[in-house]
Amino acid sequence: MNRGRIIAVLVCAAALVLPASALGTHSVGTREQIAWVRRAANNFVTAELAGNGANACGILNAPLRATQHGRTCEQRWDAKLASLLREPGAHKRLRAQQRAIPSAVVIVRGDVATLELATPLMGGPNRFLWTENCWMLMG
Repeated sequence: MNRGRIIAVLVCAAALVLPASALGTHSVGTREQIAWVRRAANNFVTAELAGNGANACGILNAPLRATQHGRTCEQRWDAKLASLLREPGAHKRLRAQQRAIPSAVVIVRGDVATLELATPLMGGPNRFLWTENCWMLMG
């Protein structure tokens, strides 16, 4: 393999592991779409910081809000957030995440959007779905 091909392979491999912002990616979508996604993410983190399960559920996609095993979304998230907020450093991590949202890269493709943050909003990909006339966080 020649030197140029080796460098090209290494650059492609780096693109797979580096965050998009490290490669100079900018947000994609209309200003309004990008602002809506950031606002939804901020509202979710604000609800987490407040331990407010009802407000957290208000940002979740409908299937995630469904009653499960006799427990409403609000009941599940109230318990989840109470546990989360007891963890050492939880408030600090959430505030850092909240500060990162305004400058995070947002990519909108059709009715799905992603938000690039160092940590996930719900323990999974930071994906949003345009539904119910707003951006809702998906699991």
